[in-house]
Amino acid sequence: MAGEWQIARIEDVAEKVGIGPFGSSIKVETFVSAGIPVISGQHLRDSRVKDSSFNFITEKHADRLRNANVMRGDVIFTHAGNIGQVAYIPQDSRYERYILSQRQFYMRCNKNYAIPEFITYFFRSAVGQHKLLANASQVGVPSIAQPVSFLRKIEIPIPPISEQLAIAHILGTLDDKIELNRKMNETLEAMARALFKSWFVDFDPVRAKAEGRDTGLPKEIADLFPDEFEDSELGEIPKKWKCVPLPEAVRVNPARSLKKGEVAPYLDMANMPTHGHCPEQVVNKPFGSGMKFINGDTLVARITPCLENGKTAFVDFLEDGKVGWGSTEYIVLRPNPPLPEEFAYCLARTCEFREFAIQNMTGSSGRQRVSTDALLHFHLCLPPASLLGIFGRAVQHFFSRVSENARQSRNLLVIRDTLLPKLISGGLRVPEAERLVEQEAFL
Repeated sequence: MAGEWQIARIEDVAEKVGIGPFGSSIKVETFVSAGIPVISGQHLRDSRVKDSSFNFITEKHADRLRNANVMRGDVIFTHAGNIGQVAYIPQDSRYERYILSQRQFYMRCNKNYAIPEFITYFFRSAVGQHKLLANASQVGVPSIAQPVSFLRKIEIPIPPISEQLAIAHILGTLDDKIELNRKMNETLEAMARALFKSWFVDFDPVRAKAEGRDTGLPKEIADLFPDEFEDSELGEIPKKWKCVPLPEAVRVNPARSLKKGEVAPYLDMANMPTHGHCPEQVVNKPFGSGMKFINGDTLVARITPCLENGKTAFVDFLEDGKVGWGSTEYIVLRPNPPLPEEFAYCLARTCEFREFAIQNMTGSSGRQRVSTDALLHFHLCLPPASLLGIFGRAVQHFFSRVSENARQSRNLLVIRDTLLPKLISGGLRVPEAERLVEQEAFL
């Protein structure tokens, strides 16, 4: 431990420790369209509270729950359910004031002794998680007993504020780059999906030509679209385009070869993405029983609630010639030429495909799933091969950039998670860590 570091209890470095309200204090019927946002576990997946979609309660309601009000700089923990979550509210958060749900508790730092970034990174480390979960029970709903009084007594290493700031800057720089990559990937994928929807679902260029409007496309591309519609099983579709059942265009669960016990890349359901096509983590594991896939395949979760949540992936993370595997609850889709491989992924992300799959789920409550036989009755509209080629080249550019950003982010995560325990324990000094980050992350 560095000479200037001290060991202190949380109660010695906290201005306040508090907890969310009783469950009956915030209910669905108390939510309003705008007001004070309610923080729940979905907002604590990263080191910073994520300003995504919120439920809201009125300001008057929040005032009555003043002990559960939190603000910028507060560190938020989960004490029931997905325990171990830790994040702080950054200074540039969308809102100045939030309220906790009944499963969260919080710490407000005394800035003379501790900063929220350092506290958050400590409790996200293996050592910090061990301390935080030492009073946890896994019986029934996982929970931390007496979370407020327990947190107050936890002892942690506390370096000088200047060093806390330097450590937070190093780790925060890595998090910033990871977050930037995530936002870039959201934009790139949105562009690919918007192009698919515009051309092959809404038929925007055809409608524009039929109405005598400019398509906004280069002439050589616009000329590939017809200027009128015709009737089909799907309703009106562009003239001379084909309406076909899914299996005529896309193979469902194609055969892949993998021997029992062979070690191969494994993607579990937990790491299937709900947004974006890249999974967070793939591990090597001996093949047992599950769906097999290769690069270019699209994976769709077919069981509730994973299907409704949008768990879908495009496989581009395997080495050449490798076969991967995963849950038996995946459906594997593979487009037939001349459809580009990315076509199936874009299709699987459309509302039309997902609503069809959800409406055709069968089984007992809580274990419903869509069968592959149901997909035989899903129809899609196919354009000519020349247009598919142009679409394929466009989205392949988007997908390759997304995959490169995802690969870089995984490397940055490894670097961050390697530095984290060493920095927050004093085992690695800041100047050395800065050199490592510069060499490894940004060359």
